[in-house]
Amino acid sequence: MNRTCYRVFVLIVLVATTLIARAARAQDPLPSWNDTAAKKAIVDFVAKVTKEGSPDFVKPEDRIATFDNDGTMWVEQPIYTQVEFAMQRVPAAVKEHPELADNEVFKAILSRDREAIAKFTLGDIEKIVAVTHSGMTVEQFKQIVKDWLDRAEQPRFKKPYTQCIYQPMLELMQYLRASGFKTYIVTGGGQDFVRAFAQKTYGVPGDQVIGTAGKVKYQYKDGKAELIKLPEVLLIDDKTGKPEGINLVIGQRPIAAFGNSTGDQQMLEYTGAGSGARLMMLVHHDDAVREYAYGQDSKIGTFSNALMDEAKSKGWTVISMKDDWKTIFPWEK
Repeated sequence: MNRTCYRVFVLIVLVATTLIARAARAQDPLPSWNDTAAKKAIVDFVAKVTKEGSPDFVKPEDRIATFDNDGTMWVEQPIYTQVEFAMQRVPAAVKEHPELADNEVFKAILSRDREAIAKFTLGDIEKIVAVTHSGMTVEQFKQIVKDWLDRAEQPRFKKPYTQCIYQPMLELMQYLRASGFKTYIVTGGGQDFVRAFAQKTYGVPGDQVIGTAGKVKYQYKDGKAELIKLPEVLLIDDKTGKPEGINLVIGQRPIAAFGNSTGDQQMLEYTGAGSGARLMMLVHHDDAVREYAYGQDSKIGTFSNALMDEAKSKGWTVISMKDDWKTIFPWEK
């Protein structure tokens, strides 16, 4: 074989190899997942419930999948994104309500007293959220959230929060939708907050977001009807509140549910009806190099030993970020 023919041969081999690799990727709906038991559980489940004639076949209208958001779809460390948003909104809130400047909680934020902020209780956080998430129309709040997300960055990765999403979970959502599922976000975070970015970030429309909801007040301004956000809670969509929110909005049990913490336990327990196939999965944050490692002792995204024991006893799949995911974030592709 002369040199010219050899070069042509090598070129043909390289092109063929590239095409084969591309075809393989196109056939794999979960390319960011390693070929482990977790990926197999997903693929096997989808095959069972979508194959007509299968004893586990589920009609498309009953293919409901629910996903937690914080820690399941995007980064929740070192602090929940919405809490960071609320704290950054404090100066504007104090300017509008000067009396808040004498409150110890708001004073700590204004003075950037990290030691005091680290000691905030759940009640303190709720107070901050109530003040910073009310007094405007639903549409105004949505725009405020969008504007903040456009400029805010996750402190470790120095990228917008909406880019700090988990590529494997995004692929899972897309795979389920391509298989006739309707995918819902069911989050302990604020419903209006998540609705501001869910469509663009996850492909989940606002009416498929269930979250902690505040009360609103209907009123008229200049002859125009509007809804004003009030500093009062309507539904806390966490723990037992998740099945309650699912029933309120969806009206039926999901057959697949995905979470990462004790706050998602009841949602997974509520999944499925009868003896049909169902899939329950928990993301375990065990990769300190590429993301974070935390569990039993974390105040954020607590993955208790009791939850791990329940997952093992009930056959839930625990996803290891370290072992089951080839890549974690979209920018790693």
